[in-house]
Amino acid sequence: MQLQFENKVILITGGAKGIGAAITRAVAEEGGIPVVIDRDKEAGKKIEEDLVNAGVTNKWIGADLSVTGKCRQAIATVAEKFGRIDGLVNTVGGWRGGKPVHETDPADWDFLFAVNLRTTLSCCRAVIPQMLRQGAGKIVNVSSRDGLSGGAGFAAYSASKSAVLRLTESLAAELKSSGINVNCIMPGTIDTPQNRKAMPNADFTKWVEPDAIAQVILFLLSDASQPINGAAIPVYGQG
Repeated sequence: MQLQFENKVILITGGAKGIGAAITRAVAEEGGIPVVIDRDKEAGKKIEEDLVNAGVTNKWIGADLSVTGKCRQAIATVAEKFGRIDGLVNTVGGWRGGKPVHETDPADWDFLFAVNLRTTLSCCRAVIPQMLRQGAGKIVNVSSRDGLSGGAGFAAYSASKSAVLRLTESLAAELKSSGINVNCIMPGTIDTPQNRKAMPNADFTKWVEPDAIAQVILFLLSDASQPINGAAIPVYGQG
């Protein structure tokens, strides 16, 4: 039985932890070659070793994608090593909030737009020329449910994730005749140890598990998703 990602090179930013790690393992299980870009050296080495021990061809690249030029350098390394990049998943992101707009430090706005928007933008810009040469590719960005509307206390986060959605739509329109699909997912609260610690009194059963989100992203990376372009896929669960 042929696996749906056999020998396909899928690049996952932030792929050593959280939903990124879930996507990395899901790609490997479907026969793909997961390439992880993650600045966490310990987590990156660990997932690389685990996959090698399981007989999976993979690569970890340590890079801080918020630093100008690091993304382009990392993706050039991938293209040179494997000769192609079939998919890109941008999971790098962050959250800060809790204060009204007039009390929010401008540094928090700068941080959130850098980590949520600029890392996604930089990686898309770096990978698109390679996909254009191939005449095919899939890009999946991670926005947020909060990117659909603003709310009290997290304007900067909401605005940065809304920008990811608008970027996705624009890229999809630009690349629709080039064989490249660009979509994004819109998670609500993800069931991670960090979120459980931050919200200990919440109903965890209503949150979405990273493995479930990984399966949605796998579909968007697959050939079956070819008719879908510029979409914002809700993955809220029951929350």
